[in-house]
Amino acid sequence: MVAKIITGKTIRGIVNYNENKVKQGHAQCIAAGNYGVEENDLSFYQKLNRLEHLQEKNSRVKTNAVHISLNFDPSEKLTKTQLSEVGASYMEKIGFGDQPYLIYQHLDAGHPHIHIVTTNVQTNGQAISLHNIGRERSEPARKELELEYGLVQAESRSQKQQQQTLKPFSIEKLQYGQTETKRAITNIVNTIIKQYNFTSLPELNAVLKQYNVMADRGAEDTRMFQKNGLLYSATDDQGNKLGVAIKASAIYNKPTLKNLEQRFQKNGQSRKLYSEMLKERIDNVLSNHPRFSRNDLDYLLKKENIKLLYRENKDGLIYGITFIDQFRKSVFNGSDLGKNYAAKALTARMMKEDQYQHEEFKQRQKQGEGQPVQQSTKTNYNRPLSIDRHEPLRQTNNILSDLLQTRRLDDHLPGQLKKKRKRKRKQGQQQRNY
Repeated sequence: MVAKIITGKTIRGIVNYNENKVKQGHAQCIAAGNYGVEENDLSFYQKLNRLEHLQEKNSRVKTNAVHISLNFDPSEKLTKTQLSEVGASYMEKIGFGDQPYLIYQHLDAGHPHIHIVTTNVQTNGQAISLHNIGRERSEPARKELELEYGLVQAESRSQKQQQQTLKPFSIEKLQYGQTETKRAITNIVNTIIKQYNFTSLPELNAVLKQYNVMADRGAEDTRMFQKNGLLYSATDDQGNKLGVAIKASAIYNKPTLKNLEQRFQKNGQSRKLYSEMLKERIDNVLSNHPRFSRNDLDYLLKKENIKLLYRENKDGLIYGITFIDQFRKSVFNGSDLGKNYAAKALTARMMKEDQYQHEEFKQRQKQGEGQPVQQSTKTNYNRPLSIDRHEPLRQTNNILSDLLQTRRLDDHLPGQLKKKRKRKRKQGQQQRNY
């Protein structure tokens, strides 16, 4: 089991986050501790007001919201009752057993996990200390619960295994007008930031672009840019902004530029290993295909689970390339990987589609000189690659056509002859009987 504790200054945002998950069908409120009634009998405002009423008892406590997630191994199939019991026992062990709290079971990840919402302000107005709560109270509680309930121990799994198994399912592209924009942007941005390794705002935008979202600092001469402000906007498939932008500070987890810059530094260290793995997969493609078109390169890298994004000027000239490793969840500019992966080197090897056809014609003309072209059994990697994605389907249809077609074979014996032979044999048998 892995426990994570996030503290904040607004309980409303945390309750809203979990209740929105419930509305979307991605979560369920499975317990309400110390509320006096069952969780199903509570409205949104009853859940919220109970916690805000305690916070009002001590306005001097600024950090008064606590958001906890308990994450279990994917192999563990826990019922709602078991999850509620583990959550309640955990709250008791960390000193929050008498506090009102809400337990939500989230269903949008590849592993069982619950979220717990509470406040550290008590009924007498005193605040429960949050200093070193993770190390001094949460860790001992986690270890005790693992033994009591027979849960998979966090120490028995490496950090790499945790990153691979405790990850959310893929998110859907934002469809403007079909869902609440702020809610959709919040889910996309928070998921991307948690899952992907990126070291700059353009690299983050390279991933967000796939989901019709953009992070924007504004023009350099604007006050927002000078104050390090950041907005998130919905876009269409061409990258054009739609609707009203949302401030980064208004999004849950606050993905502001200041917080992102801290993430940039952290990701810069964690993705070093992935760069060599990515280059090896790209080299495997490039070594087999010295010349290629843009569409062919996109197709070949997509088969390796690599997304390629181009940065172009107004004239359509490519001046930058970004690689998105969907397998390792890492983003790299081509120049950061090396000069062989930069835009200049790759575009020098690219050919346009009409050049492909011309080169193919010249190769066939030179090879055949008016005679039918023999089909070679060896692949010629020195000529441009032309990939026909429908060829496998056509080959299958040709095979089916051959199998279903009625043919007369040379050694086929007509049915009339067979009948005559049978008649002669019968006559011979009759003569012998006489």
